[in-house]
Amino acid sequence: MTLAERVGDSGTVIAYFATPASVYGAICENLAKVGLAERTRAVLEKPIGHDLESSRTVNDAVARHFPENRVYRIDHYLGKETVQNLIALRFANSLFETQWNQNYISHVEITVAEKVGIEGRWGYFDKAGQLRDMIQNHLVQLLCLIAMDPPADLSADAIRDEKVKVLKALQPITGEALHTHVVRGQYIAGYSEGRSVPGYLEEENSNPHSDTETFVALRADIRNWRWAGVPFYLRTGKRMPQKLSQIVIHFKEPPHYIFAPEQRMQISNKLIIRLQPDESISLRVMTKEQGLDKGMQLRSGPLQLNFSDAYRSARIPDAYERLLLEVMQGNQNLFVRKDEIEYSWKWCDQLIAGWKRSGEAPKPYAAGSWGPMSSIALITRDGRSWYGDI
Repeated sequence: MTLAERVGDSGTVIAYFATPASVYGAICENLAKVGLAERTRAVLEKPIGHDLESSRTVNDAVARHFPENRVYRIDHYLGKETVQNLIALRFANSLFETQWNQNYISHVEITVAEKVGIEGRWGYFDKAGQLRDMIQNHLVQLLCLIAMDPPADLSADAIRDEKVKVLKALQPITGEALHTHVVRGQYIAGYSEGRSVPGYLEEENSNPHSDTETFVALRADIRNWRWAGVPFYLRTGKRMPQKLSQIVIHFKEPPHYIFAPEQRMQISNKLIIRLQPDESISLRVMTKEQGLDKGMQLRSGPLQLNFSDAYRSARIPDAYERLLLEVMQGNQNLFVRKDEIEYSWKWCDQLIAGWKRSGEAPKPYAAGSWGPMSSIALITRDGRSWYGDI
């Protein structure tokens, strides 16, 4: 029995392409041959290619049989409850949207840290590296949602149009900025959860001469009015001290300071958007310490929304569960459009090309640490520090 016979006349078909992107074109062609393409929605797993040229090849092969309105490029980070709340948080609250620009925000951090190493994925990962595996899709998508202007409405194309504007405005990182704005790292042997773990070059089936990065930290700048002069610090790596995905919005200090000089470093509000391990939104505000002997001593405390606590009776859906439901309903809001992929690759490709030209090896960092020391220098050079590192 053929696939077409098995499917029969059951209406819309959803085809989930959980395969290497190199065979997406062949799958589409064969779906068309058996007459299924015209009623199929194609769900494509990342990565779509390994650079701009290969991504165009893949997307063009899919487009020969599937129009853009039936292509769903999936990035599971976009299905997380907290990521969805970024839209509501920003555009439904004048408290934030009126201050969501360079006049009030000092800088933004995006950290996606993984405790695990390669976990048997050497063959794939060594060809990809952390920039292609994490930054080109997950972190860039988070950056776009934070930085985009208000869309005209909540339609898929209105949202994605605004994300594309951010991608177009990303400042290329070239020349001297490759040394001052970017850090590549590769983990060496260390400790994780109290046990000794091998370095990247000591993993099973490894190539001891590989220069693939397992860590990237960088400063991204957006060339538009809203974000002029506001750096976005992106950081992601394997064998970090903890599994953590969070966005930290650092607001500027009040222009007139009246409290004790030794407390001045505390005086800034922070909006902390946690994606994992627990999804939550926390706004850190300054209040007075309680007690007759405290005077006007300040403390930083959270106004917090923890989704698992706030919605105990409601089950928070898994990201993939939400995304697949959206495919069934024909909603493309949470999926990545072709031009988003291409502009993201274009920005990442210039980084990869710069690394190749320099020939500089990734900097070593011990497993269980927060990456190379130079990643700390990357942000301290601007008079700042990574939030929450211990």
